[in-house]
Amino acid sequence: MKPSAYSAASAAARVPAQPGAADAHRERDVHRSGAPDRGGDRGGSEDRARGAGEPVGAARGEHTHSEPPVSRPRVVVQRSSVRGQVLDALRTALLSGELRPGEVYSAPALGERFGVSATPVREAMQQLAVEGAVEVVPNRGFRVVRRGDRELAELAEVRALLEVPVWLRLSRTVPAERWAELRPLAESTVRAASSGCPATYAEADRAFHRAVLALAGNEQLVAIAGDVHRRAQWPPAGAGAGRGRAGLIADAHEHTALLDALIAGDQELVRALVGEHFTAAR
Repeated sequence: MKPSAYSAASAAARVPAQPGAADAHRERDVHRSGAPDRGGDRGGSEDRARGAGEPVGAARGEHTHSEPPVSRPRVVVQRSSVRGQVLDALRTALLSGELRPGEVYSAPALGERFGVSATPVREAMQQLAVEGAVEVVPNRGFRVVRRGDRELAELAEVRALLEVPVWLRLSRTVPAERWAELRPLAESTVRAASSGCPATYAEADRAFHRAVLALAGNEQLVAIAGDVHRRAQWPPAGAGAGRGRAGLIADAHEHTALLDALIAGDQELVRALVGEHFTAAR
């Protein structure tokens, strides 16, 4: 694995420029006792600490046998906020179908792909496991979950149960000028859909729905509905990148049509469009 900029910087940060009196006393104490002083190493490499003290378990994914080859990325992520960058990159790979349903991927192999250690990859994969996108395979890594039609239909039903009543209630209580403020987000979903990138559209789609639900003033609703929405976006097995560009564009134009009806205060049209939007999501 190529060393990342972060690992080099961390190593440099751990090397003292000149030993002081406290260091000299510590060295003498170590020499007398024969045991190293571990107090000064608590801020050391996370990978080293985990590699030495952590038992081989389900989340480590150290083995790389029986997994498909993974091509190197065009751009190696930088270490700043590396866990978040790796998580975003993995989500993109999942939505695009680059990480295939049913296949097992190890943290070290994916870490080499992104030019980072296995630790941030493992942490990102654990988050994806919480989101239902992957599952832990003991002593091997993480398997991309196969999504069946029934599971996706159930998630779409849950989304409809959560969101449709809120949309309809908000359509009666939120003034037109507040709806107009969401126009840039709706238009951004159209641009994202036109790009044909499922990951870009997924993010824009969630941002628009999150902004609508936020008008209800219920943070728990926003969080729970957002989690279900993200789960519903993972493509099913054999679907590759999920909906094609045409499907994404059609979905995005439903956002703008809904917004037009909400601004106009047309309750009947809003009801019809909301029902169509969440039924089509199934």
